[in-house]
Amino acid sequence: MADRTEPRVRLDTPRDTRRQLVRRPAFERDAFGRFAEKFARYMGTARFLIWMTGVVLAWVAWNSLAPADLRFDKFPFIFLTLALSLQASYAAPLILLAQNRQEDRDRVIATQDRQVAGQARADMEFLAREIASLRMTLGEVATRDWIRSELRSELRSLLADLEERTAGREPDGEGAPDEGEPAAPR
Repeated sequence: MADRTEPRVRLDTPRDTRRQLVRRPAFERDAFGRFAEKFARYMGTARFLIWMTGVVLAWVAWNSLAPADLRFDKFPFIFLTLALSLQASYAAPLILLAQNRQEDRDRVIATQDRQVAGQARADMEFLAREIASLRMTLGEVATRDWIRSELRSELRSLLADLEERTAGREPDGEGAPDEGEPAAPR
């Protein structure tokens, strides 16, 4: 079984003939970045501040109140200053690395948000055009109110024609025929 840290051997590339005396360690690409993010996230918590304050207070108390032969850092606390400076010198680049990774994620999210917003805008414009075309089409289609008004006017004209026909006839039913009607046989 092949070791996972070694690169894959390809048959179409020649072998590297030189050998390294000391092998370089193989790391996962984002392992250090994930560690930096965890470290930066922990340093931004109240728990870290409480622990750091406790350590500094214990350091100062021990080196101020302990017997003189047990003190390891005398009054100006130079060793404490050195330890805090060392901690800060490692924390700053780790925090910057974590911020860079967060900026990369934010950039990807912003790009995706812009794409989604563009698609939503295109969808809204399409729907607006569709609604406008439906309104225009409905303007050409007979609506219920239009049909009712047309039926009323048609019925009124038919009623007026009937009234004219009945008014032009005599009471016994023998009246002059209308122009469009054929004469009744005798």
